[in-house]
Amino acid sequence: MRTIEAPAHVEQLPEAAPERSTARYRVRRIAYKVVMYAILLGLSAVILLPVSWMFTAALKPDLEPVFSPTPEWFPSKFWDWDNFRRALVDTYPFFRYTVNTMIIVISNIIGVLLSCSLVGFAFARLRFRGSKILFYILIVTMLIPWQAFMVPQFLLFVKIGWYGTYLPLIVPSFTGIAFFIFLIRQYMRTIPKDLDDAARVDGLNTWQIFWRIILPLSTPVLTVCAVFTFLASWNNLLGPLIYLDDDSKFTVALGLANLVTLADTPWNLTMAANLITIIPTVIVYFFVQKKLIGGIASVGLKG
Repeated sequence: MRTIEAPAHVEQLPEAAPERSTARYRVRRIAYKVVMYAILLGLSAVILLPVSWMFTAALKPDLEPVFSPTPEWFPSKFWDWDNFRRALVDTYPFFRYTVNTMIIVISNIIGVLLSCSLVGFAFARLRFRGSKILFYILIVTMLIPWQAFMVPQFLLFVKIGWYGTYLPLIVPSFTGIAFFIFLIRQYMRTIPKDLDDAARVDGLNTWQIFWRIILPLSTPVLTVCAVFTFLASWNNLLGPLIYLDDDSKFTVALGLANLVTLADTPWNLTMAANLITIIPTVIVYFFVQKKLIGGIASVGLKG
């Protein structure tokens, strides 16, 4: 067999060249990751500086000034951990406020998921006369701010004897929220309708199709609705301020507002209470961050 020799002017690459290029690529990749992580850590440290200042202020004793010309970003002198216990159970009952808030939050999440998923399923998968007109009316209600019907709603709840209870803060979520209905409806429209036809061939009725097929496939958008409801209910101040008149029923937002409006505000306990109220939201984010980010990215908005 005749062998073809390379021309003399063509340089023969050494065998170690591919290995060297691969090593250089790995070094560059590692260096790029190191630089990017360093930048992200630096930005995170800047963002978390206010939290660090709150932590430093929460560990100070009562007579120590919290506000100073030079901010103390990190605790160095004072480590009064008893302030957290005082904010939770002794001086200010923020543990009870947290439990009260969780009752409202969980009830609202259940109400929103049940009512909005049912209405969104009806608009997305069922055909009935007047569905488009009703959906347009639903969209128009999103333009009306809550403050517009705040007084009529308050008079209604006072007339039926719900003032001073959690019912005005919970029951409206079981009647549906227009924005969440819109989100769920748009997402359910992206699910192929062939699944409904196949399910009906197998003998499933409309309720079974909703409960066994459509609802499990709508987990991303339901997660988004649940997280938004959690944040709105947890940070709600105006609702509890209007309807609650007993200190034992106050929420964390109302408790913090009352603490700040005192004549001689104990800022160390206020900062300790603030840090305590942040913990549930951080825990929720760490547990649902993947589903939340995926749900926001996959929520369909096409008509």
